[in-house]
Amino acid sequence: MRRLDPSVSAGDDDDPAACPYCDGTNTEREHPKGPSLCRSIHFCNDCQEPFEAVG
Repeated sequence: MRRLDPSVSAGDDDDPAACPYCDGTNTEREHPKGPSLCRSIHFCNDCQEPFEAVG
């Protein structure tokens, strides 16, 4: 049986993260993991800025 790396999954939370720059929620998760397992990399479509979200 093949096991997937648990650090690749960011859970089932599909709610958009709030952008820390413009407070918009028109965001997309770019990558499920960032510098640590509890952070993920997102991109704001409103202000065009990448950011990290905790969760």
